[in-house]
Amino acid sequence: MIVPHSRPPDTPLSIRELPHTERPRERLRSLGAQALSTTELIATIIGTGGAGTSALGCARYVLDLSGGSLGRLAATPLAALTQVHGVGAARASAVHAALELGRRMAVEARDAGVPLRGPRDVAEAFAPRLQNLPVEEFHVAILDAQHRLERDVLITRGLLSSSLVHPREVFREAIAERAAAVILVHNHPSGDPTPSAEDRSVTEQMVAAGRLLDIPVHDHIIIGRGRYMSFAEAGLL
Repeated sequence: MIVPHSRPPDTPLSIRELPHTERPRERLRSLGAQALSTTELIATIIGTGGAGTSALGCARYVLDLSGGSLGRLAATPLAALTQVHGVGAARASAVHAALELGRRMAVEARDAGVPLRGPRDVAEAFAPRLQNLPVEEFHVAILDAQHRLERDVLITRGLLSSSLVHPREVFREAIAERAAAVILVHNHPSGDPTPSAEDRSVTEQMVAAGRLLDIPVHDHIIIGRGRYMSFAEAGLL
């Protein structure tokens, strides 16, 4: 006998059709956010799905875009997220905003007064934001006399070249902050931190300018995917 209003077995249940204790928002309220899977957390941000797709289904598709990596998801353009059925501009923006809050919380977790003692410390401070970006960003870490990070200054976004990264842009904020030293940081979207000829040229130019201004360039760190390269460690400064 056919049960009225039955559905095909491959048709997903909507959030409202799930048992109350299995709904992501109810689980979050009763158990805490830490008890939810990544898919469930994204589903709570998305809120509702599209026609024929639950919020959990949308969340799975969103996570699939990045191969399950939250870092790559944060770097996924909004336009790509909106291609997922049921995810419009507002929901895609909410996903990006939530991931950015998580990144900022991770940055806050580092004690503000702890100095950057070496390349690994610098890489750990910058990699969460830079390692999955689809374009290059060039940053200057401004240090005080105790090697503590005073400011992180974004100089340029896009391909790194000596025509775009000029000493006056790099050292303007360092001079204003009376920096004891600076560290140059940029990423390689390819994931391979091996320095290019342009990377070497820019580094030489900045080191020379730093000597003239009495603001030493302590290092240039290139962030790759899961690894980094230090000019100081490689003896290239």
